[in-house]
Amino acid sequence: MIRLVEVIKQFERFDLREVFVNPRHVVSLREDGQISKALNEGKLPEGLDPRQSFTKLTLDKGTVGLELTIVGSPALVESKLKSQRQVLNG
Repeated sequence: MIRLVEVIKQFERFDLREVFVNPRHVVSLREDGQISKALNEGKLPEGLDPRQSFTKLTLDKGTVGLELTIVGSPALVESKLKSQRQVLNG
């Protein structure tokens, strides 16, 4: 499991919270420009760098996927996912 920071929308405001993700269930990563736009409009919590990028992370949940918006670029999120994978030699 890896710890990431998720952006969640509650009514008209955005909040941040920690989320733990199993790297084996990640299906795709792509940049989320909509949240970057909201950041530039001042809708996200204070303290985030205006240059911050965001990733839409899709998790396999059986017949449907679950999408999370994660703080960080797709490359950064990918590096975190890879750092948690271990090869077992048997």
